[in-house]
Amino acid sequence: MATLIAPTKHSPVEDAETIYSACKGFGTDEKAIISILGHRTAQQRQQVIIAYQKLYHEDLVSCLDSELSGDFKKAVHQWIFEPADRDALLANEAIKKAVPDYHVIIEIACVRSPEELFAVRQAYQVRYKRSLEEDVAAHTTGDIRTLLVALVSAFRYAGDEINERLAESEAGILDDAIKDKTFNHEEVMRIICTRSKAQLKATFNRYRDEHHGTRITKNLKGEGNQGDDFAAALRTAMRCIKNSNKYFVKVVHNAMKGAITDEDSLTRVMVTRAEKDLKEIKELYYNRNSVSFDQAVANNTSGDYKDFLLTLSGKED
Repeated sequence: MATLIAPTKHSPVEDAETIYSACKGFGTDEKAIISILGHRTAQQRQQVIIAYQKLYHEDLVSCLDSELSGDFKKAVHQWIFEPADRDALLANEAIKKAVPDYHVIIEIACVRSPEELFAVRQAYQVRYKRSLEEDVAAHTTGDIRTLLVALVSAFRYAGDEINERLAESEAGILDDAIKDKTFNHEEVMRIICTRSKAQLKATFNRYRDEHHGTRITKNLKGEGNQGDDFAAALRTAMRCIKNSNKYFVKVVHNAMKGAITDEDSLTRVMVTRAEKDLKEIKELYYNRNSVSFDQAVANNTSGDYKDFLLTLSGKED
């Protein structure tokens, strides 16, 4: 369930006027911005953007980018876009890093529904005049390139039907590849990149039940010729497909467990899941760490950035 608390009715014009006043007065009123944008759905945020443009002949996103700063600015910038457009931005940022962040690409490809991923690819083309597949291929190499291009190009069957005999057969294929440490085998690629999520979950469960009694991701280690990076990429894909909430809990836990908080990862999870399943992620985080998610966020962030994240998390003052 979503954590975002938004009104069923709102006035986009009044929201735009409030944000304009918050930005154009003496200093920026960040709390006013949070009170509006932190309580609006994706559709409502788009209505505010349109109203702002009509009223002031200015782009709201550009205005906020010029008025805000730091991690708060990054979080608001990501939040204000529609989900598909946001994912296109996140994917492009991940690809263009000196060392591409393939975890973000895998996350978008494997967590989103087939329709959502298709919308991301469309949004990417509109924004960058290139395909997502094209840019992924241009900025990666070797087996990781093959895996990522296949994942972002996929349009998986989204139904719940499964074939148990197929799950048994393909669990055996995966087991052989793991034993031989041939993680880049074409059959492994085919299975992970084309099967439905329901079918893959059945395959992973069959692997656990019939091969070693352990999770497939635990046995998948980067000790073969493909190296640690490819094995890690494959594990990330499997985790996103098998249980995305557990995957996200791991991401936010890792983001906040060290002396320095990984704000980029924390922000990404919160802005992409606040309207989806952040409530379940928070509950699972507490069950696994014996500390509330909101408390962990409050302890590891500060200022307007903290207030904005806690607003998205559903925490009321």
